[in-house]
Amino acid sequence: MKIQDLQNGDLIFTVGSSEIAAAIRAATGSYSHVAIFFNGEIYHATHEKGVVNQDLSDFLQDEDVYDVYRYPAIEAEAVFKRAKLHLGKPYNFSFYPQSDGFYCSEYIADILPVFDTISMQFGDEENQISDFWQEYYRELGLDVPLNQPGTNPSQLAQSRKLIYKGELHD
Repeated sequence: MKIQDLQNGDLIFTVGSSEIAAAIRAATGSYSHVAIFFNGEIYHATHEKGVVNQDLSDFLQDEDVYDVYRYPAIEAEAVFKRAKLHLGKPYNFSFYPQSDGFYCSEYIADILPVFDTISMQFGDEENQISDFWQEYYRELGLDVPLNQPGTNPSQLAQSRKLIYKGELHD
């Protein structure tokens, strides 16, 4: 899929290569991040800055695989308004549902409320809770929110409500 074929409200899913991206993929599936496209910009929740918008060209420098999905029944203007309302909110590092701020798929599910929550998983091939997540939550001083209601990028991408449009390229 070419960049000029993007439409407002398209969801862009990425794989990522960071340690946390790998831990997310090990626990949940193919993708580690999701963002939404509006008017040449990407809106998403990031570890570094919370909920932000940035130029598409800047976003495309950060990851390696960009798969585009579309929700055909989207009311793009309404979703865009909700997306802008959350700009500046913090990142939800705990992934707990009642925490302030948003993690990436939580933000998308909030502004485009067509996705169900699922029981969150933090395991890998060997453990119900991987070493990465045990250490992550130890540093936060919190229990791992295993089986708490939540979302993840791979789960959103698997929704029957979305249509896969292809891998994004120039």
